[in-house]
Amino acid sequence: MATMNEQSDISRPVSTSVERLTAFKGPDLHDLCDAAEAAILQGGGFGWLKPPPRAMMETYWKGILLVPERDLYVARLDGTICGSAQLLRPAPQNEAGAACGTLTTFFLAPWARGHGLALRLVETVEQGATDLGLSVMLLDVRETQKRAIQIYDQLGYQRWGSNPRYALIDGEWMVGHYYSKDLLPGASRDGTGEQEMTE
Repeated sequence: MATMNEQSDISRPVSTSVERLTAFKGPDLHDLCDAAEAAILQGGGFGWLKPPPRAMMETYWKGILLVPERDLYVARLDGTICGSAQLLRPAPQNEAGAACGTLTTFFLAPWARGHGLALRLVETVEQGATDLGLSVMLLDVRETQKRAIQIYDQLGYQRWGSNPRYALIDGEWMVGHYYSKDLLPGASRDGTGEQEMTE
């Protein structure tokens, strides 16, 4: 049976937000590290199989804000960072791939799920890419990250390939899937867009 405190917590409204982060303020860095550690321990990390030392993780996040081609987006639950994703833009010398962005390092802490933040986080990254003039979003994901795959499917990403040796975990190879999505309304598969015929 729930206690009075538990009952009030259940009925209490929460605030949620998603934003691009350009500087750490207050407890942001600490909260981001905590959220990443929780996701890694639950199996939904972004490459790490176990949480690294805190100093290493803090250095990683601080470094992200210094990379010109990376934009860091975060989700907040009651003001606390609970997840993130990054938009990786093409390097200036990659003129052939200048229209394509990559969604990477997407995660949400297990304790923050159930508020629609994961979906909003991906949508906000997509909007950021569109605002920058990018027309295609690319991503890859490990087959075990079922919730992330559901979100990508829900948002219209198309799986175009798989790699049977995508990741080695505890001596076992995991399959990875590759996805893309046209960000421009009415874009065709060749990226030219559908043109309305008029006389």
